[in-house]
Amino acid sequence: MNEENFRLSEKIVSSSYVRQGSQARRSHEQLIRHLLEQGKCPEEGWSESTVELFLSELAVMDSNNFLGNCGVGEREGRVASGLVARRHYRLIHGIGRSGDIAAVQPKAAGSSLLNKLTNSVVLDILKLSGVRSVASCFVVPMATGMSLTLCFLTLRHRRPKARFIVWPRIDQKSCFKAMITAGYEPVVVENVLEGDELRTDLEAVERKIEELGAENILCVHSTTSCFAPRVPDRLEELAVLCSKHDIPHVVNNAYGVQSSKCMHLIQQGSRVGRIDAFVQSLDKNFMVPVGGAIIAGFNEAFIQEISKMYPGRASASPSLDVLITLLTLGAGGYKKLLSERKEVYSHLAEELKTLASAHGERLLHTPHNPISLGSSRWAGSRPSADTRSVASCPTRTGIPVRT
Repeated sequence: MNEENFRLSEKIVSSSYVRQGSQARRSHEQLIRHLLEQGKCPEEGWSESTVELFLSELAVMDSNNFLGNCGVGEREGRVASGLVARRHYRLIHGIGRSGDIAAVQPKAAGSSLLNKLTNSVVLDILKLSGVRSVASCFVVPMATGMSLTLCFLTLRHRRPKARFIVWPRIDQKSCFKAMITAGYEPVVVENVLEGDELRTDLEAVERKIEELGAENILCVHSTTSCFAPRVPDRLEELAVLCSKHDIPHVVNNAYGVQSSKCMHLIQQGSRVGRIDAFVQSLDKNFMVPVGGAIIAGFNEAFIQEISKMYPGRASASPSLDVLITLLTLGAGGYKKLLSERKEVYSHLAEELKTLASAHGERLLHTPHNPISLGSSRWAGSRPSADTRSVASCPTRTGIPVRT
């Protein structure tokens, strides 16, 4: 309904009633206008009716939804099932073009606008969460591991002689397989035990760099989010090392957006040294279905280079899911969730400490890990050498993987 249609409606229904409807419509349109003007997450979340109106407006801009359209090419957005079409709000074309996942599609102005706005809103949220100097980001329809692989493959063109990736050990298969899939040999650097915490061995990392030769190393692959007793890598010091030896630095920040401490480490690392890209999961940080990630960095040209490495067009589902979620929550709602997570974590730590003490065990002291807790494991009256994270055995403990 536009202004002309509202005027025509006054010939059918009382003008006072039509004006009320027109004012209500303008309230929705004003929210959409602010989004288009600012490209930022609204402070207050939208109602579902506003979100659905906006998505409907985007959908009619795609050629597959043009009235009277009869597409005869290979990329016409054909969908056999109406249920599938409704599930995707009739945004069928996906995002990007064959040469760049961030490129605009001539036949899909609405889907292209969705893609650009999602990346802009997500960039705003990354800044709000603590990485204020981040320059660019994009949503990619792959989980964290494959997104890391995409970063490594992009670096291949810059460092064609490189064979190795230096990797402070983290016992998670996906990040390990990401390096192998990209065709590189992971050089595992064992961590050092400091109190109850497993921390980055900076001297061992530098020895490996000098031993292998900086030109033979694709990058240092560090980690923020991990299971206790492992704690986030010493990102600031690693960033300084990478800058000193002119080696790229890629950070696995899988579920770190929800942690102000992890985001602070990335911000500080970029300030004092070198961080080329950091990757985070959509489902772990934004409560959407599995299958998407955010690749971000401090050099816009390099992040664009990564986006151009993605072959072909891509699914718009992860972008659609996270945009709907952030528009519904609003920046204020997301900040509230971040605050609540901290409170829940503190409460869980206190309760687990009490529980462990009651069974002759103890909660590990891991103050540098803000998202995971671990306890000692006892066999009878003698302490076992094994300590394990609460998060590593959720089916036995019934305690969530993270807070």
